[in-house]
Amino acid sequence: SNEYLDFLRPRGIPASADDVLYEIEPQYNYRPDLLAYDMYGTPKLWWVFAQRNMDIMEDPIYDLKVGTKIYLPKASALKNALGV
Repeated sequence: SNEYLDFLRPRGIPASADDVLYEIEPQYNYRPDLLAYDMYGTPKLWWVFAQRNMDIMEDPIYDLKVGTKIYLPKASALKNALGV
């Protein structure tokens, strides 16, 4: 059968001088979807954190734990990077 979800198209999220260094709080422990919703208004951008922090995060869910510090792109910079 020809059933598949889609092709993986990794998109790099470039570092920017105005990225925010953020320490993961308890409400976002293992929940990149909730952090993405609160930061960008959609849970679909959960993958941005792993792409922007490849040197810190190997697993996009289980490496997002309380106390971990990651860089968060600002919404405007992310829109430019994604071309939306």
